[in-house]
Amino acid sequence: MKLSAQSHILIESAIIEALNQFTGEDEQTVVTDIHILPKQDSGELLIYNDDEEELAKVIIAEWVDYDKEDFAQNTERILRATLNKLKDEGAFDHLTLIKPYSIILLDEEKETICDLLLMDDDTFLVNDELLKGLDEELDDFLRNLLED
Repeated sequence: MKLSAQSHILIESAIIEALNQFTGEDEQTVVTDIHILPKQDSGELLIYNDDEEELAKVIIAEWVDYDKEDFAQNTERILRATLNKLKDEGAFDHLTLIKPYSIILLDEEKETICDLLLMDDDTFLVNDELLKGLDEELDDFLRNLLED
């Protein structure tokens, strides 16, 4: 899925709009998750808090016309890249949210697809690609250890 620069800006601005609701000098807010729901049929990108209160909403025109089965995988990739960019730019540094909290990708039934970003001082969300083949390597290591 190829998105225009305008759509990338819309996604980023919606995330920033949602995050801006957790800035200021108020005391820290307990939020365990921020939920992101992309809707393929309407093109909506909705962002919610734990209480399902809408924090931001934009329409991504390319999503309305996209009819392939890989919509969830493509939106996950796009959203993860946007969130990591914002994290690198410091967008999460001064929020009043108590850590740890996650930014979660939802499907149309509002079921969790995956964690897009986990914010914690000492915990990192590991990419699936990094763990690919780890089971086989550990099995080989254990087998070699037990054979000696």
